[in-house]
Amino acid sequence: MTSPIAKLGLGSGQFSLDQPSSARGRPRDAEARDILSIAARAGVSVLEVGRHSQGVELTMGQLIPKPNPFRLTVTTVRPDRGADFAEAEVRAQIARLGVDAVDAIFAPSATDMLSPGGPALWDRLRALKAQGLCRKIGVSVYASDDPVGLSRRFKPDVVQAPASLLDQRLLLDGSLAELASMGVEVHLRSIFLNGVLFLPPDRAPSHLKAAAGRISRARRLIAEGRSDPLQAALGFALSRPEASAVLVDVASAAEMSAVIAAAASPPPDLDWDEMALDDPTALDTWAAA
Repeated sequence: MTSPIAKLGLGSGQFSLDQPSSARGRPRDAEARDILSIAARAGVSVLEVGRHSQGVELTMGQLIPKPNPFRLTVTTVRPDRGADFAEAEVRAQIARLGVDAVDAIFAPSATDMLSPGGPALWDRLRALKAQGLCRKIGVSVYASDDPVGLSRRFKPDVVQAPASLLDQRLLLDGSLAELASMGVEVHLRSIFLNGVLFLPPDRAPSHLKAAAGRISRARRLIAEGRSDPLQAALGFALSRPEASAVLVDVASAAEMSAVIAAAASPPPDLDWDEMALDDPTALDTWAAA
């Protein structure tokens, strides 16, 4: 049986390497190096690089442990400047990271794939895969993007999609199970719904005020199950058979250690169905924040 931690993937969005030192006065690159070291030692499998400034990507290339223990994923620029430009950018990004190839290259969004330049970008990604620059190509989607229909049209190797114990739409409608049955690798993101589960209901963002009661109920059920929001969110996502990887974002080594400890714990015995929110517009807005 695969270790839950082996399904964990780490996002780099909160490394903030282009920002001043942290509130504790610690250099950001030192914090990021410790995060990556902890993740590598624990067996975290995926490092989602996404897109950053050139300087940040060069720094990340220096911080990633050697030999690289992660399956790296990167994201192309939008296709509106043409496939040649997108290819040049992704090649330069991979070079700045100090590697010869990555595990996956993602198109930025379903909207971009369906734009006039989308098919040409996808053809170029297929060519880059054939040349060995990556093992897989994929696309990042939202719940409203019809990921199954998109996958039937473009046949990606991997899809990155939002799902959490609060936002279960793609699980409840069977989309992620259908993708998995098609042989598409599924990476779950936004499993903490941008931290809303950790906020008291009275501090929920304005567009989720109507769901404050449901959020409060979820927190109460988690407490009654002798768990906490971090362990519950991770336990839910890591237990999903549809998911090949579960992406988390952390801002400090302490947060990385807490995630590892929670992921290694047995998943709590909770009624996940009782925690799902049912406001698609609010969920889409918050997932995109």
